[in-house]
Amino acid sequence: MSKLARRLGLFDTTMIVMGGIIGSGIFINPYIVARQLYSPLLILGAWALGGLIALSGGFIWAELAARRPQLGGQYAYLREAYHPSVAFIYGWTLLLVTQTGGMAAVAVTFAHYFLDVTHLDLADGWVAVFVLALLTLINCLGVRAGSTTQNLLMSLKICAIAGLVICGLVFTGERHPIVASNVDAPHSWNLLKAAGAALTPIAFSYGGWQTSSFMSAELRDPRRDLTRGLLIGVAGVVILYLAVNFVYLRVLGPVGLAATTTPASTAMQIAIGSRGAALTAIVIAISTLGFLSQGMLTAPRVYFAMAETQVPVVAIALQGILAIVIAASGRYEQILNYVISSDFIFFGLTAATLFVFRARQSPDEKVRYLVPGHPWTTGLFVAASALIVAGTVYSHPKESLIGWLLLASGIPVYLFWRRRAV
Repeated sequence: MSKLARRLGLFDTTMIVMGGIIGSGIFINPYIVARQLYSPLLILGAWALGGLIALSGGFIWAELAARRPQLGGQYAYLREAYHPSVAFIYGWTLLLVTQTGGMAAVAVTFAHYFLDVTHLDLADGWVAVFVLALLTLINCLGVRAGSTTQNLLMSLKICAIAGLVICGLVFTGERHPIVASNVDAPHSWNLLKAAGAALTPIAFSYGGWQTSSFMSAELRDPRRDLTRGLLIGVAGVVILYLAVNFVYLRVLGPVGLAATTTPASTAMQIAIGSRGAALTAIVIAISTLGFLSQGMLTAPRVYFAMAETQVPVVAIALQGILAIVIAASGRYEQILNYVISSDFIFFGLTAATLFVFRARQSPDEKVRYLVPGHPWTTGLFVAASALIVAGTVYSHPKESLIGWLLLASGIPVYLFWRRRAV
């Protein structure tokens, strides 16, 4: 396989990590959490716990990056620890549904808020198709062009979210208490079930940091920059998420947060009036555009590693075409629910590769970074991934079954691929 250009540094990596996490979830999902946990402290605690789970995953991926700084990241870890078939099915699911479909859904979300701001007389689908085609073209020009675009959008995203937080803290008149609350929280088993239900959307909101590992072969020093970028990026997102949820609770209170399906818009309207809706639309448009840019930049490196083509342009173009088709169909949001459990199966499997690599480690092998608290912290992350899968299957058995069937469809494709390669 030909080598890819190593042109990315620590700042690029950190922006890729943060861009892969922050999409539109933080502006929508908090109301789902508030409907499960009625106390402000419980709500903030759940988001903090989700952040700790994401940070523990960042620690694990950081050591994996230090041990195996190869092209494809997570794909390479699964291939080397288990079997090429496991890695192929992961890449197949990523291309067929998880990554490409997620980008299509986010592109439609971007189109909705973009049209809210510009008032253009266009259909959502046409705007989504255009932005996907544009980002595909930019990333086909090379990793530096794609990374520069991602850095710019992520910097704008951070500034926009910070602006939202400042407006919520400074301009709100009557504020709801965080510590004291008249709302009774659920107890014992009911609290445990509520916390489990709340952690599912939280875990999804924190997902995406693992995609930075796909860029390993294009980092100047992957062992240093990817490990540091993962930890800095995930920690930065945890701080932003907690700040945003704190503002929601201060402005809306737990009851008001649970009552609205658009918490960001509602909070900003209360804080700064009619301008709040326009500001929120701009923030979400920037955030979703940055998420799309990150996905367009990172995921094709997995398909590149799978196919071992000479350049990733074909992989980028294929991903873009599939995302455009899905976005134009307008039916993909339903399919996204089918693959939730599949996503966290691969989270758990990838984290468990660390046990395999440590067992195979030669006495003279030196690793710059080690996960603190291993094997306990790694085991807890694997267990948390398994619980999320179990919770999803319990809540949505039909969708989970369809998702696993989509995942399993990669098996005959892999066998056919291997037969042709012989």
